[in-house]
Amino acid sequence: MQKVVVLNAGVVNYDGQAGFDGIADDVTVYATTAPEQIAGRTAGAAIVVTKEMPMGAAEIAQLPETVQMCVEGGTGYNNYDLAALQARGIALTNIAAYSTDRVADTALMLMLSLASSLQVQLRMLAAGNHDNFTKHLQVPHIELTGKTLGVVGFGHIGQALIHRAQALGMQVLVSTRTPRPDQPGIHFTTQADMLQNSDFVSLHVPLVPATTHLINAATLQLMKPTAFLINTARGGLVDEAALVAALQAGTIAGAGLDVQEVEPLPDDSPLYDMANVIVTPHIGWRGLETRQRLVRMVRDNIQAWFAGKPINRVN
Repeated sequence: MQKVVVLNAGVVNYDGQAGFDGIADDVTVYATTAPEQIAGRTAGAAIVVTKEMPMGAAEIAQLPETVQMCVEGGTGYNNYDLAALQARGIALTNIAAYSTDRVADTALMLMLSLASSLQVQLRMLAAGNHDNFTKHLQVPHIELTGKTLGVVGFGHIGQALIHRAQALGMQVLVSTRTPRPDQPGIHFTTQADMLQNSDFVSLHVPLVPATTHLINAATLQLMKPTAFLINTARGGLVDEAALVAALQAGTIAGAGLDVQEVEPLPDDSPLYDMANVIVTPHIGWRGLETRQRLVRMVRDNIQAWFAGKPINRVN
């Protein structure tokens, strides 16, 4: 029995260019699945595939006894209740490093846009204000060259961003849980030192209890008033209320947020209207090539499991 069920393929294949039909010989694909539909749709399945779909204890309890493995179609798997999976003896695999370059590009895009006040300029144009063309540049405009990038974490994406930043002539500070010796152009230091001395701070760690609200009122106070926060990892790394307060008070200069604590970002969020903030709808992993690569890697996980040689297991 090698039945595979994809519960929310629409998150990945929203444009019809990253389909899951070829990931297994016997596969059933659903665009979306409500919690109460899980039991019926996974009946007889050996493998269940999801993408950033909440899979807590109640959802996992609905999975039939036939389920051997779940595949999280992404790198982060905080949406799964690992204890509930363990109790059921269900394996969990993820898709690591499928979006490294695209997420690093997104972080750099946010840095460049904030450095040039691009979001402010675009809003001026949308309002019919051409002052930037007729009265000299009316907004701040700085270079990245010579500035200091602070990176939290030293995984694939953090390292990819560092390579890009070094190509632009930036200095690099890194804070990690594991002490490391310095590398050419990279100084490993404490989180406090990194926050105090960086012009841009970019987050590249998973969301686990120890990293939840890693950026909060206290850590924001350590940053320079001219510094920018970049988050392309997970929204829960940042205490959003504390960030809004810091942005309003001028504690930091601005933020580029591809992820938010609640996604989609609520319509009444003040982040939408703040001139010193860029918010994007978690686009870091959504490049066409990135999504197609994700589907291929999901297929690889499935084939390896059925061959008795599991890969990318996380529990």
